[in-house]
Amino acid sequence: LIRVCGPIIQCQLLETALLNILNFQSLIATKAARVCIAAENDAVIEFGLRRAQGVDGGLSAARAAFIGGCAGTSNLQAGQQYEIPVSGTQAHSWIMFFEKESEAFQIYAKALPNNCVFLVDTYDSINGLRRAIKVAKQLQKDGHEIIGVRLDSGDRASLSIETRRMLDKAGFPNAKIVCSGDLDEFTIAEMKRRGAKIDIWGVGTRLTTGQPDAALGGVYKLGAVRAPHEQWQYRIKLSGESAKTSCPGLLQVRRFHQLDHRFIADAIYEIDHVVSEPCVIVDLGNETHTEIPARTEYSDLLVPIFRYGELIYRVPGIEASRGYARKQLRRAPPAILRLNKSRAYKVGLERSLHELRSRLIARAREQRD
Repeated sequence: LIRVCGPIIQCQLLETALLNILNFQSLIATKAARVCIAAENDAVIEFGLRRAQGVDGGLSAARAAFIGGCAGTSNLQAGQQYEIPVSGTQAHSWIMFFEKESEAFQIYAKALPNNCVFLVDTYDSINGLRRAIKVAKQLQKDGHEIIGVRLDSGDRASLSIETRRMLDKAGFPNAKIVCSGDLDEFTIAEMKRRGAKIDIWGVGTRLTTGQPDAALGGVYKLGAVRAPHEQWQYRIKLSGESAKTSCPGLLQVRRFHQLDHRFIADAIYEIDHVVSEPCVIVDLGNETHTEIPARTEYSDLLVPIFRYGELIYRVPGIEASRGYARKQLRRAPPAILRLNKSRAYKVGLERSLHELRSRLIARAREQRD
């Protein structure tokens, strides 16, 4: 939730920009968080620039993915602009340029002796791995170590197990196995279940485009108006669907949490109305009521960013934003983070706001009729 107060023309000018930024980047950060949860303690690299929604979409996706939990990006401009760690490997075109796969590995190793991640699946993953190991042994004799190898196709769960065995046998127990190719949280979780020996996940298309969700449906609605030195007059937009009818007033979000800071529920309330104790939260989807006991710990989430046109908020760096996101995820109920059969987090309107909204709906319908 963002609350914007100001002259109506200036507020309207902000609508498209705010929705564009928040909807897309919130979608990608959420997707990144899900992917990273599935990967458990493994590093995830954002690999999606080639299929992002335009160059600017690739930049904002890389930023959002890093905040959501990714360890780095293959997008060099995002690395430069946002100070995100950059990481990448060979392309198939590099391997295909040479007559022999082994030659491609050798030339690459000569150019980047301390930064080698060999892409082994261009022709045959196991044979490619054998050639990569041979080049890695020569590097080792010259005082260098490979970073690892990348698997981009085939049955990568099985291939990773065999790759780990071969690397260990050859004397490269610290070499990393990177996996890429149409990955998302579900394919990663399934490969984990099968015992895949992957150290780093390169996730591209399905992360950068937010698949399977085309967009996040955030909206920007007028909640109240007032003339100078007068009281706020509430406004509401009706819809045939209850959940799509807007919420009136100047809104704030109160997040209730346990003593160990685990989240319980969120209540949206109107700042000029008293929040009752115990607080009753009404779900707009099914009208169920959740009662939060009196004296439950809470935090109000909205903080001032601009006041009278002046920035009064200390904007955190991207690492701080990433750390904050990870901290919040640790406090979320585990049941809402499950990939399958997850439970919806409790969020709704505080009872007095729900009653205000209901009165305004009834009044607006009378005027319409």
